[in-house]
Amino acid sequence: MTGAAAQPVRASTVLPARREAVTLHTADGLRLVGALARPADRDPVATLICLHPLPEAGGGGTPGGSMDSHVLRKAAWRLPTLAGLAVLRLNTRGTASAEGRSEGAFGDGETERFDLAAALDLVEAEDLPAPWLLGWSFGSEVVLRHGVQDPTPVGAILLAPPLHRAGDDALDRWAADGRPLVAIVPELDDYLRPAAALDRFARVPQARVVELAGCKHLFVGFTEEVLDVVADAVTPGSAPLARAWP
Repeated sequence: MTGAAAQPVRASTVLPARREAVTLHTADGLRLVGALARPADRDPVATLICLHPLPEAGGGGTPGGSMDSHVLRKAAWRLPTLAGLAVLRLNTRGTASAEGRSEGAFGDGETERFDLAAALDLVEAEDLPAPWLLGWSFGSEVVLRHGVQDPTPVGAILLAPPLHRAGDDALDRWAADGRPLVAIVPELDDYLRPAAALDRFARVPQARVVELAGCKHLFVGFTEEVLDVVADAVTPGSAPLARAWP
């Protein structure tokens, strides 16, 4: 008698992991809503700290981002099992999702530096290994502006970085720092397309720009490709991720 056939990993598939709600505490006195997922049967090999797109309070562009934005949610559903990663997601100040609303008010990427620091504090308290920063759109700008100021992160991955709130001065700080920087840029992005991204990131020698052909800013229909790049950046050789389970 043979075992059951492996099932495709679909958009709604939630793979096994140890999952828990967490509360992050910022240096300016706020409590933030978060969630942590770890591999079910082993210690994680590395950690992702996920910062979401522009929240509703940010207005303009593509508001409504939260820890539940689909790529980040699916990272937490899949990467603990498929890549051995711990995945920490959080709602930045004033942001709400099904998990709850974080205290405080939207800080336009400035006071969110305290939120990123609180996430790094939690990673340290939980003794999680090798933290990488993963920022999507607005979240990528928080990463670029403030992530380089802490020596803890191994590197950073940027999803559809608009480079509005984070400019050449932030890129120059990453260039001087030398830690890995990966930018995943949709071919049809609303804000920064691959040719322009290559030009902007050329000032960061260690930066790698990955173009996703046919993709738009929200990565609809491209989750697998995004997570492949993310996983391979954090744990080289881990991609392509399995498309079926178990």
